[in-house]
Amino acid sequence: MRLSDLQSKDVVDILTGEKIGNVVDVEISDDGNIIKMLIYEKKGIINMLRGTEEVSITWSQIKKIGADVILVSRNL
Repeated sequence: MRLSDLQSKDVVDILTGEKIGNVVDVEISDDGNIIKMLIYEKKGIINMLRGTEEVSITWSQIKKIGADVILVSRNL
């Protein structure tokens, strides 16, 4: 899987069903494993003027990577 494949997927919290945002980057360990994903969190229309907020999702929070979506649990 490539980073560009991850970037095209929506990231969704499985506990709330809320779309968190989209992957913008990943942090990789020295041995080549993904440590965490950086996501630009999507905010409501009012907050669009303020920009987006970067959220970090660790590998242990990722529950499933599907064809169109990455399911995560932010409440560990």
